[in-house]
Amino acid sequence: MADTKNSGLSPVFPKEDAARPEFWEKRFREGFTPWDAGKIPAALEQFLKTEPRGQRALIPGCGSAYEVRAFAEAGFETLAIDFAPAAVERAQRTLGSLAHLVRLEDFFEFDFAPAFDLVYERAFLCSLPRPLRPRYMQRVVELLAPQGRIAGFFFFEDGERGPPFGLKTGELENLLGRYFVRIADAVVNNSIPIFAGKERWQIWSRR
Repeated sequence: MADTKNSGLSPVFPKEDAARPEFWEKRFREGFTPWDAGKIPAALEQFLKTEPRGQRALIPGCGSAYEVRAFAEAGFETLAIDFAPAAVERAQRTLGSLAHLVRLEDFFEFDFAPAFDLVYERAFLCSLPRPLRPRYMQRVVELLAPQGRIAGFFFFEDGERGPPFGLKTGELENLLGRYFVRIADAVVNNSIPIFAGKERWQIWSRR
């Protein structure tokens, strides 16, 4: 039998709701995490080299949280959250002495203060069922300080299946365009297989 853990091939799971933590808890417990790159993306490394220290960053749906260390070492006050206990456990093991930067929280419900300067996007938006996307946009607006930014990797695909749930042509502009302006957009050439040829590095700044 083929190993499906990180191959991108889906094992047989009963139909579940990807908006609930139980959906993701099962996948982390079963070791089925094809979205896990096992490293920090090159585009993020380059971005962090140019960023001033002292900013406050949120990493929602952090999974294994490899990027947390990179943000912290770049001088960001960093908070990573996930609502699946197994993901938080994995992230805290990965981070060791920086484990305190990861918390078990629901993106849509947790209390925060002060506002964040940056929300990092990596396989979080595409993990949300499509009906949650307007709520995601409103929540990001709440979380970000004036001139705050969303920066990261956005997954584009016209199909209906998921997760990952792809963004269709024009959908991201419609979702964010009222409150944000896109200030960077680049092809990603070193994606992991599940996202290959379908993601872009983008930065959106609050108007």
